[in-house]
Amino acid sequence: MFRRQRGVTLIGWVILLVPVALVGYMVIRLIPIYLNYMRVAHSVEATAVELKTEEASTLNPQIIRSTLGKHFDIESITFPDEKDVAITRDGSGWTIEAKFEDTAPLFGNLSLVIDFDKVGKIG
Repeated sequence: MFRRQRGVTLIGWVILLVPVALVGYMVIRLIPIYLNYMRVAHSVEATAVELKTEEASTLNPQIIRSTLGKHFDIESITFPDEKDVAITRDGSGWTIEAKFEDTAPLFGNLSLVIDFDKVGKIG
């Protein structure tokens, strides 16, 4: 009598679990990078909020960079450095732009590269 096979074979499980394990490994490698980006974004926003009360004519890039550096120290951010953040005059206000890319090595010479761009406006 012929019996039907029920369930998934060992090879079927391997075929199912390898992609799931690979995606899980990539997520584990990306979590610290995204947590760092969230700290950078919070620091840029906190700097913009803190300096909104300042008179726009009294602000200059050195004051903004110094305040941003203090927020980076509080958040323990080592990458990117506050010198890597672009501070530009935008009409009557200022723009803080943290644009950087980070790399998550996977295995061998294969890596994930993620681009981040956070903009904060003062005034």
